Amino acid sequence: MRNVWSIYRKELKSYFNSPVAYIVITVFLLISGWFFSTNFFLMGQATIRTALSVIPLIFIIFVPAITMRSIAEEKKSGTIELLVTMPTRDADIILGKFFAALTLLAIAVFFTFAYVITASLFGNLDEGPTFGGYLGLLLLGSAYLAIGIFASSTTENQIVAFIISFLIILVFFLLDKVLIFMPAPLVSILEYLSVDYHFNSLARGVIDSRDIIYYISLTIFALVLATRSLESRKW
Repeated sequence: MRNVWSIYRKELKSYFNSPVAYIVITVFLLISGWFFSTNFFLMGQATIRTALSVIPLIFIIFVPAITMRSIAEEKKSGTIELLVTMPTRDADIILGKFFAALTLLAIAVFFTFAYVITASLFGNLDEGPTFGGYLGLLLLGSAYLAIGIFASSTTENQIVAFIISFLIILVFFLLDKVLIFMPAPLVSILEYLSVDYHFNSLARGVIDSRDIIYYISLTIFALVLATRSLESRKW
């Protein structure tokens, strides 16, 4: 854990020592805030449901932008070789970078609590769906981040890493949107594999262990793939 903590601190500092974190968080809040304010001021609805429902769409772009540099930049600059010569395992590198990216995402999501406070002051906030929605956002974001780090570990080019992670995340997001075109035996399987299906369940306030297990399993699976991809340089 000491190695993971060292890499975590280094990676988190690199986010905030450059414009990356500030630009990404600002753009994220502007987009999500626009959807919240549209409901609040134009439609007269003191609710955060619209904002919570659109954030997973924002994550499709937001998360690859965070993770595209995590491993790819280290490979391109050659600093990955310095990291692996230290007494650290490949898994330590992946976990340190994952938790740093998760912290950045959590900070961005935390700022949206301003919407919750505003909605609770001017309307009757439904606490169950609000809690479930935020839990779903963190779990969904974790899975997306793990996928993004895996994509970054497969290439030295940040743009390629962005495109790969964007496409993988988009496929998982769209799985439950194409069910009408799929054979009946595949419908239940594709629905379960869809990240949006599980998020919608949590956002309704239904905290089901199956949804939580799905996100944790997907996150661990992607992190294991990222570790194996990083280890492939030794093969």
